Amino acid sequence: MSARRVAALDCGTNSLRLLVADVDPVAGTLVERERTMTVVRLGQGVDRTGAFAPEALQRTFSAVESAAALVRRHGVDLGAVRFVATSASRDVSNREEFSEGVRARLGVAPEVVSGEEEAALSFAGATRELLGTAPAPFLVVDLGGGSTELVLGGEGVEVARSLDMGSVRMTERHLPGDPPTAAQVAAARADVDALLDAAAAEVPLERTRTLVGVAGSITTVTAAAVGLQAYEPGALHGVRLPLGAVRAACDLLLGASRAERAAMPFVHPGRVDVIGAGALVWHAVLDRVEAAAGVREVVTSEHDILDGIAFGLAART
Repeated sequence: MSARRVAALDCGTNSLRLLVADVDPVAGTLVERERTMTVVRLGQGVDRTGAFAPEALQRTFSAVESAAALVRRHGVDLGAVRFVATSASRDVSNREEFSEGVRARLGVAPEVVSGEEEAALSFAGATRELLGTAPAPFLVVDLGGGSTELVLGGEGVEVARSLDMGSVRMTERHLPGDPPTAAQVAAARADVDALLDAAAAEVPLERTRTLVGVAGSITTVTAAAVGLQAYEPGALHGVRLPLGAVRAACDLLLGASRAERAAMPFVHPGRVDVIGAGALVWHAVLDRVEAAAGVREVVTSEHDILDGIAFGLAART
């Protein structure tokens, strides 16, 4: 089987991302042609209202139009395009309006995947190059805007759990302060810890040998930990850091004011108001995994659900 050009799109609570790549699933190679990210905040208010806001839909549709233009420019056949919608899209009352709007602009309908499938796709993307080079089992943590996936496995997923905690959801629920107050932080942490308690009953965190973090909140925390002067994916992918350094970066971001976060050169403007909550969730996960498994470091990966989608597309006959 030769390399196939595919386009993977991932629409989450906070962002719409696109990967166009030439993928050979037999050789296990992926040559990136285009990788973009647009903050659309599709999940604005969803935790409270249960519906997509009109302005959030318009932002998303505009980003879909731009992505569709890139898909056409790279000559990707529509049969090799997959649009995956995750956390914010699962339970909204006006999901059909979203679906039809995407189909009209892209030519492909969005697939609203379960938390379990989202977890499996993220795991496949994040661990493909770690197999044989890092000890398994891997625990992949995909920290999004609306949900966080915990996925444990080796050559494949053994167990996964999707939790309703993410940077946008926790900001809207608990962290309105600028910066958040101690009481707000305590309430958010209690919420996250309760969700992790439930997850730990199903996901044997104590079996973790390699901890892997993916998605924008985690890569932004990593950028803070290594002191980047600009967000550079190539400087973040595969970075291994001691948990103490990562936790210090989490505390820095959580305790900063909005103006202070906006002045940090590695924080995307679309993450400025929610990265504190993302950092809080990541800190809590690190604490839990260290206590359970004795893990002392974490690997940051820029390869995630998009790469998992792309390999799956290329393997289709």
